[in-house]
Amino acid sequence: MKRRVIFLICLAILGAAGSGFESSLPVYTRQSDTTIFKVPANFPKPVYDFKGNRVSDAGFRLGRMLFYDPLISRDKSISCANCHQSFAAFAQLDHAVSHGVDECLGTRNTPALFNLAWQKEFMWDGGIHHIELSPITAMTNECEMASNLQEIVVRLNASEKYPALFKQVFHRDAINSQSVFRALAQFTSMLVSADSKYDQYIRHENNVVFTTDEQAGYAIFKAKCSACHTEPLFTDRSYRSNGLDKHPDDIGRDSITHQADDIGKFRVPSLRNVEVSGPYMHDGRFNSLKEVLEHYNTGVVSSPNLDPLLKKNGVLGIRLDHTEQLRLLAFLKTLTDTKFINDKRFQDPNKIKSK
Repeated sequence: MKRRVIFLICLAILGAAGSGFESSLPVYTRQSDTTIFKVPANFPKPVYDFKGNRVSDAGFRLGRMLFYDPLISRDKSISCANCHQSFAAFAQLDHAVSHGVDECLGTRNTPALFNLAWQKEFMWDGGIHHIELSPITAMTNECEMASNLQEIVVRLNASEKYPALFKQVFHRDAINSQSVFRALAQFTSMLVSADSKYDQYIRHENNVVFTTDEQAGYAIFKAKCSACHTEPLFTDRSYRSNGLDKHPDDIGRDSITHQADDIGKFRVPSLRNVEVSGPYMHDGRFNSLKEVLEHYNTGVVSSPNLDPLLKKNGVLGIRLDHTEQLRLLAFLKTLTDTKFINDKRFQDPNKIKSK
């Protein structure tokens, strides 16, 4: 209930400002050295309409500064980047579940952050419906940043550096919560991952070809995995139960919809960068992709809401023999976008100097 109230308040803030979102493909050029938003040739049109929050060079840099600043947590100890690590495709490599202030551990795995402009809903349960509001849960959750919007705005207005930076971007004398959300969105919406070996193969770039195992793995993927992990985003953006527990401790999507049919269902994550973004599942219970594939092979348990695709012809799960698993792993590794992971534009501005 608390999350829903916060969401409605924030939605009202955004609506009151008259965001003026209209359907259009965003095309931005930056004068010098930082970011150009471009829809990859093999991608669909983004969900996020940038018209109400046009990205600028100053806005992108401000958003990146906020993303890496612990000032927005209650005790000024952690930033967004503590849980969203650039080298892990902005997931959290060293914890199964979120790790916040006072060493508090949450209940769900930290999701990777990329291609957010193509997402319709956010969080494992889909409790947030807009990219600009996606940071609200982390900011206010008692086991994450444990802060509140009013305190964050007060701190930013009282700081030496932020008022002038916000005024440059949003042309207002005072910082408000809307401008905080929009500044962060100018950074996170630019986290586009679309230059993996798979992408170059699909776009016929640089004479990239798959190895025999990668090609065989791709065929297995299309036959056994693509119904949920749909190309090119490698998610169909649905909510499904994948047979982790007969009686799940975390009710998942039901916490938002209050529908019994949604108990134990979670958002289907993208498989892009899956090689580097473990641990896996909503609770981080699997440490390796081998464990994930073996779960689908032999570990799926029956439950009232188990996805129909995992109980076809009286067989639970997705049968994958040893060779198929190795070939599928070979293909999944072609989804790793090292250029994105190592892109200095997205890393800590206090440690990386912009070119």
